[in-house]
Amino acid sequence: MAYESTATLDPRQAMNGAAAAARRTAEERRLMAWVGKSVVFKGTLTSSEDMTIDGRVEGSIEIKDNTLTVGPDADIQADIVASRVTIFGAVSGKITAKDKVEICDGGSVEGNIKAAGLAMADGGFLKGKVERES
Repeated sequence: MAYESTATLDPRQAMNGAAAAARRTAEERRLMAWVGKSVVFKGTLTSSEDMTIDGRVEGSIEIKDNTLTVGPDADIQADIVASRVTIFGAVSGKITAKDKVEICDGGSVEGNIKAAGLAMADGGFLKGKVERES
């Protein structure tokens, strides 16, 4: 069954609607930085906002007052400093978190962890020492 519209639209209204949509898009800011699957970053990665990494990072990651999420396809060979770290992928390096480190099902860490809290799901992997930070 086909439907037919009988509404008419003034071209000025269409332009105003498009301008409003463009303004909304420009006003809507990403709440989180993201490193995609195909990205390989070498060096010091610093962010002042929450970040998700799905690619490869070698070096160090500094997100001191924010949350880092390591995606399931990520390969991190770096020392990490963040407020909170959630790991779905692979991390090799030292992790320092003010709040908590969470190793999810399928996530792995090879390195020492210093954090106020640690959670590890069934299927998570940790090889290293854990030190509680107060």
